[in-house]
Amino acid sequence: MNERLAHEPAKGAVAIHHPQLLDLYTPGPAMPVDPYGERQLVVWVPDAYGRMVPMPKHLAPAPLLAPEPRDLTPLPLLDPIAQRFMGAGLGGGALAAGVGYGVGEIVSAAAGISGGALVWAAVIVLALRAPARAISGGKGSTVNIRKAVIKRNRFYS
Repeated sequence: MNERLAHEPAKGAVAIHHPQLLDLYTPGPAMPVDPYGERQLVVWVPDAYGRMVPMPKHLAPAPLLAPEPRDLTPLPLLDPIAQRFMGAGLGGGALAAGVGYGVGEIVSAAAGISGGALVWAAVIVLALRAPARAISGGKGSTVNIRKAVIKRNRFYS
């Protein structure tokens, strides 16, 4: 026999083993056993990874209700309410552009009055006040009245 594998007796104090009581391992009261006919139903549900796992039916999540069928009739290309809003926006924009253009024309006309139109108005007023002879080239109905006063002075008389 090899000396390394030989068992040598303990050289120190020997520990005495005190075994534990076996009361902990005695069978307790009998567990109730479900007979085969009284077992709860088991359903298969998908887990987080897509695998199907068994689960008691009373613990399973509620089944998903089928959604109501959708109305698949084709809708108009543009919503009628959106068409109204778009029409109101275009009409309002055209109205604003027209009003702006009109106000601009009025303002520019008022600015032009000070320069050219007032001069023309003055020419018209002067022409209306001028004698008819000047306007018609001397063929008017103007009557000239001359009053001649003859006074004779006599010197040394």
